[in-house]
Amino acid sequence: MGTKTERGRGRKPPVGHLVIIGGGEDRKNDKAILSRFIQLAGGPESTILVLTAASTEPREMWQIYDEAFGALGVERRAHLEIRSRDEAGDAERAEKILHADGVFMTGGDQKRLLATIGGTLIDRAMHRVFRTRGACIAGTSAGASAMSEHMLATSDAHGGVPARDATHLAAGLGFLQRVVIDQHFSERQRLGRLLGIVAQNAYLLGIGIDENTALVVERGAGLEVLGEGAVTLIDGRQMRSNFLEVAQRERMELINVKLHLLPGGAHYELAADMPGELREAVAAVASVAMPAADPAEEKAA
Repeated sequence: MGTKTERGRGRKPPVGHLVIIGGGEDRKNDKAILSRFIQLAGGPESTILVLTAASTEPREMWQIYDEAFGALGVERRAHLEIRSRDEAGDAERAEKILHADGVFMTGGDQKRLLATIGGTLIDRAMHRVFRTRGACIAGTSAGASAMSEHMLATSDAHGGVPARDATHLAAGLGFLQRVVIDQHFSERQRLGRLLGIVAQNAYLLGIGIDENTALVVERGAGLEVLGEGAVTLIDGRQMRSNFLEVAQRERMELINVKLHLLPGGAHYELAADMPGELREAVAAVASVAMPAADPAEEKAA
């Protein structure tokens, strides 16, 4: 996979990658997921910003990633500390994002993250740098959930059986559309609540990502799975359920739900042959159906 400089020598538009991490990624040993993020951002010479808006302890969180990215040889790394919507609307901070090669959103609370940056200059700058310069955007835990247009906000679902109205969605950052992402997936037994979301919103593809595992999305090209666990894709577009007949918090019946388990180390390219059902799911994620860029943005970039 070429670097940004190599892509720039041709006339192909920048690709852009999303690195969506299920939380608990290794930051001490081989740091395989963080290393891949740095590689996709352009290598150790790239400029990396760590966005801690989801965390209640941003400086402590920054210290963790400062050490990890420093150990990976990244010299141009910086903390983008944003504690309020006023700061998220600051043009100087947004300008830093426009010159970054990679933006890493830490864990914490995805509701805090969206309440702080959603719809602000910071939000728009991340979309712009992804779209026009092919920057790599990463998020772990809460930062992963916030990647999609529809974001898991609250849940009191328990166990493996989905119940009606036990989980609620909110607006996310919209780097991926028509999907919803859950993290710490196998470790916290979240299959039931993701099934519940798909039952209520059958047009959404459910993505569950295990800890120390990442889903890498190359826009329009395919998917890659990194790490020790797996990524679970739940496709309910041809599903039949009794969602409308059961009472609130009552367990549901779901028929013909398609489940794909993608292990660490797997690659799925749209150009390659794969079963039709899996290809549909991979294409739905890899399309990254973002709105077209403003021509003025493209020119400015």
